[in-house]
Amino acid sequence: MSSQNYTKQDKLIFKWVACISIFVFAAVLLLNRKVLPRPEPTPDFVYILPAINAIINATCTILLLLSYYFIRQKNVTMHKRLNITTFVLSALFFICYITYHYMADETRFPVGAPYRSFYLTILASHIVLAALVLPMILISFYLGLTQKVALHKKWVRFTFPIWLYVTVTGVIVYLMLSPYYNH
Repeated sequence: MSSQNYTKQDKLIFKWVACISIFVFAAVLLLNRKVLPRPEPTPDFVYILPAINAIINATCTILLLLSYYFIRQKNVTMHKRLNITTFVLSALFFICYITYHYMADETRFPVGAPYRSFYLTILASHIVLAALVLPMILISFYLGLTQKVALHKKWVRFTFPIWLYVTVTGVIVYLMLSPYYNH
């Protein structure tokens, strides 16, 4: 993708995307380090957030597949609506994720438990790809919403399968870890 295909406005948006992505990555790192003070006791609603996130991820998986189907049918309007809905749900997921990891102790897959290495492999790929896909999603959305269809297609060729993988593995991670939640 040649840089001459991008306008000054595009490049400015890309800088904002980089800033947003770095901010989100830093926020997640801070939460996982537990450096911020948190409320005691943990509010009860926090313990349902992982299940809600799994439901959101499963819903996003279905919406992404439907979006792909509709764009293959040349139904751009439905494709756009589904992607905007998926984007909003993903933002809600992030809010729930941040809330849970800010307020609750992390649940770990027990050492010696069956399938631990499989779980850790799925988790590692999920985490790495979730961090990588955020800027890709934001750029893909920007290009789609600004009707830069050729560039949008180039980006989503990579964004779509990664985003889909992240939503599917999010559900798998939850299902594998859920027996070990102690609340």
